[in-house]
Amino acid sequence: MEQPPNAMRPRAERPRVVVVMGVSGAGKTTVGELLAKRLGWQFVEGDRLHPPENVAKMKSGYPLTDSDRAPWLAAIAKVIDDWRDRGECGVITCSALKRKYRRQIIGDRCDVRLVYLEGTRELIARRLTVRRGHFMPPTLLDSQFAALEPPGADETPITISIGGPLDEIIQRIIGVLFPSPQSAR
Repeated sequence: MEQPPNAMRPRAERPRVVVVMGVSGAGKTTVGELLAKRLGWQFVEGDRLHPPENVAKMKSGYPLTDSDRAPWLAAIAKVIDDWRDRGECGVITCSALKRKYRRQIIGDRCDVRLVYLEGTRELIARRLTVRRGHFMPPTLLDSQFAALEPPGADETPITISIGGPLDEIIQRIIGVLFPSPQSAR
């Protein structure tokens, strides 16, 4: 039986890049910024890499297609590869809803880790109704969940429930990224 491209891929001892994924409203920007700050790493908000046409389409209430997302995913992969080429560390956000998107931005890059922010539709819908100034309207939440393919074990995600306190979420991510010698006993 053929294995998926990244099945059983070796992990780097220390990740250089973290991709924070989840549906719109899961807290990718908040978690990503704080994680990068705590680690002393660079941060890029992946939504800022969308072409203007994508932003306009979402603002108008239309979900993006795979072909709409293609240049955006290429831009995300480029940021990741540029950091790696320069030997820098960074955190980038990307909804990365489908496995094929994650293959494009992570693929066989063994020094890139995936953090999946998992939450219920109800919790995220509540968050979206109070969020201001974002181009993604709450009406597109159902399309986000319809497209979502939660990462499988072969993608070695760090899956974090978004229901807890922010500081606890960050500490859990850091604990998995950089386990202390005591936790290995």
